[in-house]
Amino acid sequence: MREICELVLEARDVERRERFCLALGLTRLARDPGRVWLGAGSRCWLGIWSPGPKEHADRGGRHVHFALSVSRGTTLERITAKLRRHGIDVEGPVEHEGGGRSLYVSDPEGKRVELWDYFIAGDGDGDSAGVGGHAG
Repeated sequence: MREICELVLEARDVERRERFCLALGLTRLARDPGRVWLGAGSRCWLGIWSPGPKEHADRGGRHVHFALSVSRGTTLERITAKLRRHGIDVEGPVEHEGGGRSLYVSDPEGKRVELWDYFIAGDGDGDSAGVGGHAG
């Protein structure tokens, strides 16, 4: 397996993190009290949940991050410009030794978000074996 189908992050301010993710290009799929589900590709949902009991006792840790695949070419430059227009600080593009480039941003609660061009028409396109020296 190489695809994430769901990732849930805890947020003190669900709406603020949702606005951040919408600026990244994700789309809202559903909303319930205290949580929202966003589409992160055709087969991946990103859940943003407020603190407190839900049907699972899971809690996100500070080390948790997620990466979004982007296409090769000028995509990272366009994304950088868009994020900066939204007042979001961007680190990169960072060239990875094993292939691909990434941008790194922090969401409103300080968690790391990566935008990586390795798997879409890049060095990792069709490669399910590894991550090409990528350190996340």
